[in-house]
Amino acid sequence: MFLKVQLNWNVVISAENLDIKGLMLQKAILVRVLDDFSAKKATKDLGYLLAVTSLDKIGEGKVREHTGDVLFPVNFTCLSFKVFRGEVIEGVVHKILKHGVFLRCGPIENLYLSNQKMNDYQYQIAENPCFLNVKTGSRIEKDVTLRCVVIGVKYMEAQKEFQAVVGLEGHYLGPV
Repeated sequence: MFLKVQLNWNVVISAENLDIKGLMLQKAILVRVLDDFSAKKATKDLGYLLAVTSLDKIGEGKVREHTGDVLFPVNFTCLSFKVFRGEVIEGVVHKILKHGVFLRCGPIENLYLSNQKMNDYQYQIAENPCFLNVKTGSRIEKDVTLRCVVIGVKYMEAQKEFQAVVGLEGHYLGPV
């Protein structure tokens, strides 16, 4: 779920932001790292990039010939979020359809639970549609938290987001 990752990026600082005082330069590098980090959103290997936890090392800058900008190699540690096949997660139902429900878990907006993967639950047409377990009386409806297992994960490169298929087949899975 949560991963602590060490990254090595190159940061370009424009000539206008260069200052003989090292503190202002360090601030400009940190601001640039945070800007680049927030624009990245997610990667296939690391998942959703959540937060920079520490700026570990700033390497020696190299001046670019034509622009005068300076390229700094930067090492930093960050926190990321990625779901894996077989992992048990908790998500909140945000959309109910006749053929299944959509859940949210952290930054992942598209977790799909098919009605074929929730045995013993039947779709109920009402003012507030839901899936009802006749044996236990438990309900899957909007804003209910579900514990489920990840069956498959797909990374959408264009949107820079993940989609996952989940199921309720296993012990202690279902509404929390």
